[in-house]
Amino acid sequence: MTAQQTVFVVEDDERMRVAIELLLRTEGFEVQSYPDAEAFLAGEICPQSVCLLTDVRLPGVDGLALHRHLVATGAAPATVMITGHGDIPMAVSALKEGVLDFIEKPFHPPVLVECMKEASRRALATRDREMKMAEFKVRLSTLTPREAEVLDLLAEGESSKAIASRLGISVRTAEHYRAKIMEKLEVPSTSRLIALMSAR
Repeated sequence: MTAQQTVFVVEDDERMRVAIELLLRTEGFEVQSYPDAEAFLAGEICPQSVCLLTDVRLPGVDGLALHRHLVATGAAPATVMITGHGDIPMAVSALKEGVLDFIEKPFHPPVLVECMKEASRRALATRDREMKMAEFKVRLSTLTPREAEVLDLLAEGESSKAIASRLGISVRTAEHYRAKIMEKLEVPSTSRLIALMSAR
């Protein structure tokens, strides 16, 4: 595990919270734990994807409401929930809303560890995508107005010939702009360029 793979644990049962924290630290995770959602939200949380382990039932804001809040604020949480037997309908609802998994109490430590490893991988993958997109947007800002105009047409799937016709330039000039755009944006193919533009 790396320091980037911090697991945020939100559990109101102190003994359970301490036990989970000890287990995850033993497995190499960085852990920050909180007794409730309000304490978690009051902390300085990275706005990028977070790896979250939370009880479904919490005093005040419950685990599902916490997950929804993080999604709404763009934190893209990789969430795993702990649930009691009576919480199954709520947990099923949570899965439909993007929660990765839920673990029934009492749970086996290896099961929890594997779930958090997967959540951590998801969080890091999301964070990596976010960083790459941020870099792509910086590169976009380096385009000239004409290059940006050509880029919009490329993103629509237009060929160099069609772009030349629409902009009143030669095909050779359109090809020149196309090559310059790909170079500035560091994109290997038009299909990749279209995918990045669609994901903005």
